[in-house]
Formats: sequence, structure tokens, C-alpha cells
Amino acid sequence: MRALVAAILSAGALACAHADELDSPTLRKIRDTGTIVIGVREAAVPFSYRADGEHATGYSYEIAQRIAATVRDALKLPALRVRELSVTAQNRITLVQNGTVDLECSTASHTRERENDVAFSDSIFEYGVRMLVRRGSPVKDFADLAGRTVVTTAGTSEERRLRRWNVERGMDMRILAARSHADSFEAVRADRAVAFVMDAPLLHAALATGYVAGDAPGQPVARSARAVSDAREFEIVGTPATYEVYGCMFRRGDAAFKRLADTTIANMQRSGEALALYHRWFESPIPPAGVNLDYPLSPQMKALFANPNDRPLD
Repeated sequence: MRALVAAILSAGALACAHADELDSPTLRKIRDTGTIVIGVREAAVPFSYRADGEHATGYSYEIAQRIAATVRDALKLPALRVRELSVTAQNRITLVQNGTVDLECSTASHTRERENDVAFSDSIFEYGVRMLVRRGSPVKDFADLAGRTVVTTAGTSEERRLRRWNVERGMDMRILAARSHADSFEAVRADRAVAFVMDAPLLHAALATGYVAGDAPGQPVARSARAVSDAREFEIVGTPATYEVYGCMFRRGDAAFKRLADTTIANMQRSGEALALYHRWFESPIPPAGVNLDYPLSPQMKALFANPNDRPLD
């Protein structure tokens, strides 16, 4: 019955998309060029990353591919090309705004502030914000960051949140904004910061895989020896400071494209396809080194799969 309902909803979305194609700047561009441009990340493991230095992969990436397939069917373009364009936390929103990227599915937090710049699909992941610290550190929760040096990755919602807290709560933190998650982790390894504040699943992936700053671009190599050492030396702490959701990003004011993306995601979540995807990327060995993140499905994720929605949590 769930499969039948999903098929009916999908057929309805395709019909609407075909009818609204001329009202959608994104669909018109894709139709005219025969290409959909998807923004991908170099090392946002396990969501969107280049495991072999060339082709992207990951949980969010697979969702983007499913949306691209829906677009292909809606536009009746069997030869639709999917082009991957590397983006960063710093430039991804701009590249969506100016039309360089049609769809970005990675680790973009859906916040009310960002709705002024881009549109978001139904949520694809819900998570808490925590900290990675050295074992034995006096930093156990977010209040302990007062007066200390803390690092996060530039261009993320965590950077904005830390800077806001510094003013609103008078925490007197020294905030470092690193270029990448690997650089943020390296700042804690080198004792330049006492904590790396970031989305819990990204911290978990960094700790499990042992990524280090200085890896060649496009080569987020998992080093088992480093990961074993990290597991002994570092830990993830802190009651989640807040909960957030990731969504796929695209241009604002494009209702037809949003319907395609939302219907695809909702069908995946209600049919069990998203659950299978979760098991593959968070509870099974993943490329390139076959590391299992062993990150169980949370109650929040179960609720999201049961009730797809596009609500920000901030």
C-alpha cells in the first residue's frame, strides 16, 4: 500500500511539473541545456564527498541523484546529463543564488535566516550540535567554552551561532573559523583550540575516519591508525546546544522545482528507501576504507521519516 501511494504521489508530481515547467526558472534552464548541475562537497563524510578523488558519493548525494532522476522523467529528457560541481561551506549559497548550481544536497542547515537567500526542500536529516574535545578536557558542555579558544568551520550555521552567543551571552570566546572540517579538527589536535563545535554526525565521522588537514583536495583518505589514535585521545561531548535539519537547496521562488524535490524525498522516507539509505551510510562500511560509522538512527530521524516536512528548527 505504501508503494502504491508513493507511485500515485510521484505520478501527480510529474504531471504538475510538466504543466508548470514554463513557470520554473530551474526547470527551464535544465530543459534548455539538457544538464542539471548538482553541488557536491569534497569531504563532508558521509553525506557528500569524493571517495576516489573524482566521483562524489554519500547519503545526501544519493538523494540528489534521486531528485535528478525525477526531474529527468518530468521533463521527458532520457539523456539528461548530471554535472557535479564542487562547492564549499563558504560559496554554496552564492552558487545556488546566481544559478551556477541547480541543486545542492550535502550538509546545508535549513535556518530561517538562510530562507532569505535560498529555498529548501523537505528535511533529509535531523541532528544535534555538539563538541569534539581532548579526553580529560575541562570542557564538558557549552557553558565551559567561556573565555576559551574554540574552532568551527567557516561559513556554517555553527560559526554564526558561536559569534551570536559570544555577544548575547558575554562568553568572551576566541573563535577560529577554519577552512574545512579537517582543518577544524586539526586545530584541536594541535591544541590551538579546546573544542571543535559542529554537527554531531560530522564530528562522529571525523573521529571514526581519522581525517587530517593536508589531505590532497578530493582525497579524504581514511587512515585507520589515525582513527584508532583519535578514539583514544578525543571524545564528543556536550548536551546538544540545539537541533537542526539539513535540506537540499535550490533557487527561491521556484514552486514547481520544490514540489519535485519534496515529493521525491517524502516518497523515499515513507517507502523505507531513506531508511535503507541510512543503514548503508551510517551503519555499514563506507568507502574508501570500509569504515563503519556505527551511528544508529535517532528517534528524531524516525519521526522525520514518518512525517516528512520542511520546517526549520531554529
